[in-house]
Amino acid sequence: MGKVRKVPQRGIGMEDKLVLPAYAKINLALDVLGRRPDGYHEVEMVMQNIALHDLVILEGRPGGEISLRCSDPGIPREENPAYRAALLLKKEYGVKEGVAIYIEKRIPVAAGLAGGSTDAAAVLRGLNKLWHLDLCRAELQELGKNLGADVPYCIQGGTCLARGIGEILTQLPSLPPAWLVLAKPPGGLATGAVYRGLDLTRLKYRPRLKALITALEAGSLEGVAANLGNVLQGVSEGLVPEIAVLRRALLARGALGSLMTGSGPTVFGLVAEEKKARAVAKKLQQEFPAAVIMVTRSISTIDN
Repeated sequence: MGKVRKVPQRGIGMEDKLVLPAYAKINLALDVLGRRPDGYHEVEMVMQNIALHDLVILEGRPGGEISLRCSDPGIPREENPAYRAALLLKKEYGVKEGVAIYIEKRIPVAAGLAGGSTDAAAVLRGLNKLWHLDLCRAELQELGKNLGADVPYCIQGGTCLARGIGEILTQLPSLPPAWLVLAKPPGGLATGAVYRGLDLTRLKYRPRLKALITALEAGSLEGVAANLGNVLQGVSEGLVPEIAVLRRALLARGALGSLMTGSGPTVFGLVAEEKKARAVAKKLQQEFPAAVIMVTRSISTIDN
């Protein structure tokens, strides 16, 4: 049964088209507090958008069909969070119209950069406009929780403290302007396997979230770099040793700080200037030709 909301149904033509950037995220901090009765883990994270993004193109279609195509032929359809987002919105609000979704994939897959979640968030935001649903951000985020723990953040964006399973969000001062060198070793990591390998009783450190937030409040990129932390990093480095190698290489070549994002395997290095970031990336690509090396920058807000 759909939600009680009057949704204007109308004929759709080719002019009903939206092109939305779906921005990747990194974790400046990731702490795991414990396992919940529902099987999820209680976390505290500081999340940050970066300029690297997919393009999500939505075209209204009569007849109610949802279709999805992607520039990466390996991306599945029905299991894709973007497809599921459209289906969820359509069912919840009894929408009769359809949509053709095309994703131009630029964010590496299975990289810890929320590529699937940010595509789903873009579909929710875009269809809210295309289908004239007039849902507020909180309503979209509530729907997004059904699609993945990172989706509510990807709807909000910016610099956020995330609690719960990642859905309880508090906006933080923006990260000072920074450039990032992203380095992803070949292959991917299953998030579930990483969490299963985490033994909270044997952790030797916890991310310094208070110090990190103080650095954000002070506008100190050096302070942020000094307080990066991810409790999953050690587990993931045990599964993919190249993570540690790339992280050390970033620091050796001048990054202010380096950390694995999410459950990996992508690591990033914080750099103050674009020229230096590109120089670091060039050296890294020469030394690790099998890795995916990218340069991007931080962004403070996304367009909702």
